[in-house]
Amino acid sequence: MNELGANGQPFAFVIDFDFTKPLIFDLNESSVLLWKTPAKSNCLIGINNEVKEVVWNIHPVEFERYQQAFNAVQLHIHKGDSYLLNLTMPTRVETNLSPEELFHMSDAPYKIWLKNQFVCFSPEIFVRINDGIISSFPMKGTIDANIEHAEQLLLTDEKEVAEHHTIVDQIRNDLSMVATDVEVEILMYIDRISTNKGDILQMSSQISGKLPEDFQQSIGTILSRLLPAGSVCGAPKQKTLEIIRETEGYQRGYYTGIFGIFDGQNLDSCVLIRYMEQEGVHYVFKSGGGITFLSDCQAEYNELIQKVYVPIR
Repeated sequence: MNELGANGQPFAFVIDFDFTKPLIFDLNESSVLLWKTPAKSNCLIGINNEVKEVVWNIHPVEFERYQQAFNAVQLHIHKGDSYLLNLTMPTRVETNLSPEELFHMSDAPYKIWLKNQFVCFSPEIFVRINDGIISSFPMKGTIDANIEHAEQLLLTDEKEVAEHHTIVDQIRNDLSMVATDVEVEILMYIDRISTNKGDILQMSSQISGKLPEDFQQSIGTILSRLLPAGSVCGAPKQKTLEIIRETEGYQRGYYTGIFGIFDGQNLDSCVLIRYMEQEGVHYVFKSGGGITFLSDCQAEYNELIQKVYVPIR
């Protein structure tokens, strides 16, 4: 990536959570990788997107399994090993749509389909680099949009606000490793996301800093220093990662990794959440949420299930 960046050569990339299977593609590659960002795409948007009746049956992990992991996380939190941990679990999905059909039919800021591996419809920006300014947009805090006064409830929820501030601080520290003049530009704004199960609201912030003038020749190094994304692991990052691997009991793979494109000058990327993986003829949707000392196990389990959706109205 550093070499391509130094030469001003565009590329697309997919990096897994553990940074063991990173992939780099020509920006126009479309036989193996399809993608759409808010500004660009490598495929015809709108093709094969006729909405038909969607079969979507989910089989989440049993509550007892989730509760066991949740309790283990709480022990670490009360010992001071972590103060925020993003706990995730797999959910088996039965659907009448192929991952490629889901890609074309869904509507999301970022859509990615990697042949025989996964489809992802992410609402969360990881980092954007424009004219030497790097910005990150961590997303933490979720509520059902149909609840009365949902936005105000989310913005004043003690647990959700504390969790969000923790991640903002984490991302500010991360960006300070690669940029100068880092500051929080927008704190806690709300996005509405449409899904096949109804709308939800999510809370995000924007943190920005200034990169060196020759940042393109270090584009891979910059990203590697920021990974994994703070919003999908927790804080403090390294110890929290150890706890995640100890308690989740499955491989995240590309889930909670990142996807992005470099156009030769600037970069746009997202966090690989709202993600369904292909395992032979079976599909597994991976989801989760942030755990703090204020978390309620049943509420967190319900949020994990709430996030198992496709953004098809």
